[in-house]
Amino acid sequence: MLDHIRDLIWGPWLIIFILGTGLYLTIRLRALQFRYLPYAVKVLLTRHDLNSAGDITAFQSLMTASAATIGIGSIAGVATALSVGGLGSLFWMVVAALIGMATTYCEAFLAVRFRHQDRRQEMAGGPMYYISRGLNGLGWRSWALLFAFGGAIAALATGNMVQASSIADVMVSQFAFSRWQVGILLAALVGSVLFGGIKSIGRVASVLVPLMAFLYLSGGLVVIALHIEELPRAFGQILQAAFTGQAAIGGFAGSTVLLALRMGVSRGLLASEAGLGSSPIAAAAAKTDVAGRQAMIAMLGVFLAVCVVCLITGLVIATTQVLGTVDLNGVHLTAYAFSRGIPLGKWVVFIGAILFGYSTILGWAYYGEKCSEYLLGEKAIPWYRLLYTLVVFPGAILHLEVVWSLADIANALMAVPNLLSLLFLAPLVVRETSTFLQTQGAQS
Repeated sequence: MLDHIRDLIWGPWLIIFILGTGLYLTIRLRALQFRYLPYAVKVLLTRHDLNSAGDITAFQSLMTASAATIGIGSIAGVATALSVGGLGSLFWMVVAALIGMATTYCEAFLAVRFRHQDRRQEMAGGPMYYISRGLNGLGWRSWALLFAFGGAIAALATGNMVQASSIADVMVSQFAFSRWQVGILLAALVGSVLFGGIKSIGRVASVLVPLMAFLYLSGGLVVIALHIEELPRAFGQILQAAFTGQAAIGGFAGSTVLLALRMGVSRGLLASEAGLGSSPIAAAAAKTDVAGRQAMIAMLGVFLAVCVVCLITGLVIATTQVLGTVDLNGVHLTAYAFSRGIPLGKWVVFIGAILFGYSTILGWAYYGEKCSEYLLGEKAIPWYRLLYTLVVFPGAILHLEVVWSLADIANALMAVPNLLSLLFLAPLVVRETSTFLQTQGAQS
C-alpha cells in the first residue's frame, strides 16, 4: 500500500512541479544563482556576523545543511542513477541542481525573514513559519501543519533510519561488526551530540563535513587524474547519453532519454533537497542581520552537494568505465570504481559513506526537532531528541523497504506545501532581494 501511495505521489507531476518552480524562480530572480555565485562565496569567506541575532555562525549553518544533503545519496544515489538511467543521468542531475539553487535561495531568504525566537531564546524558522506568518487566510495554517508533520516523520525515516541502515550495511560487510553492535554504537554517538542542541550539531558539522568532503573529493580527483585521458570521452558520453539515450553495454540494459532525465532530475532534486523545505530550517538558525546574505550562502550548499560531490562521484564511474562491467550497484559500484584508480580507493568510499551517513543523521535531527516544536511546542523537543536517538537502533538492525516508502511519502508532504508557498511569496522575495543587492553593493 505504501509503495502504491509513493508511486502515485512521486509521479512525473511532482518532479515537474519541483523543477518548474525552480525555473520560475530562476526567471523572476534573473538567474541570480549564476550571476552572484562568486559574491556568495565571498560573503561566506569574509562576512562573519557574530554579533547578529542567531544561534550558530553562517558557516556552521551551511555545514549543518550540507551535513543533511551530502549523505549516502552522494555516493550510492549517484551510482544507482547511472546504473538505471545511464551516464546521461549525471548531466540532468547537475541541471536540476543549478535550477534548484534559485529555489534554495528563496527558501533560505524566507526562513530568515519570518523566523522568531522561541521561549528558549533559540531561533525557530523554516517553511512552517513562512507559510503561517507570511501567508494569511486560505487555510495556510493547515499547510504549515502538514509540512511540519511531514518533516518530523521524514527526519525519523529519511534522515535517521535509512542512513543508519546504510551505515550498518557497510560496517557489517567491511568491518565484521554485527548490526546490533552498530546500532548501539551509532545511537550513542548520535545522542552525545544531539542533546547539546543546534550549537553542538553546528560545531560537529563544521568540523566533520569539511573533513569528510576533503577526503572523499581528494580521492575522487586522484582517480580522475589517473584516468585523465578518458575524461574528454567521458564528457562526450555523458552529453550524448543525455540527449540520445545510452545503448546496452555488458550488464547495463541501456536507457532512453526520458529514463536518463527522470533518474537524473529526481536524484539531483533529492540530493540537493531544493524544494523539499528542509535546509531553510538550518538557515534560520544562522547569525545574520540580512536575509539575502544568508540566502546567498545557503544556495552554495546545493552547488557543493551536487555540482561538486555528486559530479565527482559520477565522473569517477565514467572515467574508470565500470558501468555495466560488474554486477554491482550503489555504494559498492562507487567503491569498485575508486579501487580501479587508487589502492585504498574502496576504503575512501566506505569510510566516506559512514561519515556522510552520520552527518546526515545529525543534520536531519535538527530539522525534525524544529518541526516537532511547531506541532507540539518547545516541551516536545527533549522527547523528540530521545525518540530520534532510540530510532537509530532499529534503523541499523532492520530491513527498511517499508521505511524507504514512508520516507518518500513524508518528503512529498514537505515539498507540496513548501512549493506552493514559494510561488505565492515569490514577489516579496524578488522585491526585497532587489533592495538587498542595491544596499549591499553586491557585484554580479
